[in-house]
Amino acid sequence: MPSPPRSDRLRRGLLAVLVAASVAVPVSGAARPETVPAPAPSAAAPLRSADPAALAGRYAASRADIGAAERAARGHGDHVRAASLHTMGTSARRFLTFDGRDGGRSAEVFGDLARAERIAVLVPGAGIDLDHYWRLRNGSRALLRELGGRSAVVAWLGYRTPRTVSSDALTPARAAEAAPGLDAFVRELERLKPTARTTLLCHSYGSVVCARAAHGLRVADIVLYGSPGTGFPDAAALRTGATVWAGRARDDWIAGVPHIRLRLPFLELGFGPDPAGPGFGARIFAAGDGGHSDYLRPGSEPLRNMARIVAGTAGSVQLPGGHRA
Repeated sequence: MPSPPRSDRLRRGLLAVLVAASVAVPVSGAARPETVPAPAPSAAAPLRSADPAALAGRYAASRADIGAAERAARGHGDHVRAASLHTMGTSARRFLTFDGRDGGRSAEVFGDLARAERIAVLVPGAGIDLDHYWRLRNGSRALLRELGGRSAVVAWLGYRTPRTVSSDALTPARAAEAAPGLDAFVRELERLKPTARTTLLCHSYGSVVCARAAHGLRVADIVLYGSPGTGFPDAAALRTGATVWAGRARDDWIAGVPHIRLRLPFLELGFGPDPAGPGFGARIFAAGDGGHSDYLRPGSEPLRNMARIVAGTAGSVQLPGGHRA
């Protein structure tokens, strides 16, 4: 009996993953504690400038919101969440926004935003929320160290990320919800820092979010790494003036995700072509031999290359095969 065509096998594989995820998520979710309550954030006045005094006022307002969320978590009996929020609310931390509800939303600044000449906005993928925020924080700090002075990194946890193993991680629905918020945030940065060189760094499902928001954003580069696809057929379809980069580490399990896109009557599955593939049209950078969570590991090849992209020194970016851009 002849084997089914490759496209049919890919479709069946993706549907099998969807069914498994749809079964696994309710079962695993049943054992989880209920969502930790938090009050709505205060209505902060719009930032008029990025001077130190204005930023200090915004950081203080967000610190108060974090404190309120900590008290709510402690009252709810979730002392792990409360301890995490207590750390986030120290005077050394700088949050432009914070909302503790529904898994958490935040935008934390690393470095001196007031004096930054180059800004990296990190957009995380699935599985990042307040309880797993340390992953995003660690990567942000590593990137800032690699960049050096006159730089700022913003960890943008501005949307309800899907769980890593879930049906939501196979559809663009969460990305569609997130894109307007990312668009608004980047435009605010542009207004506050019009001469700064801004780059979007988009990991995994975050690359789907960035692709949805790309059109019209005045950023220098959009970096898609560890991506399952973007929901678009190629880089030109993003309709962006930014340089689109892509990288995937050799041991990243995301390489096994079927790069197809299915439109069903009530659902869209998959994200289409691989941005790191030859037909997508992105500039490819060397991403080393790490795994899916290793791109911002201190001292790693992808971290060095992404820092070079953020810095605007594209000619020094290492390409696959040891060549330079």
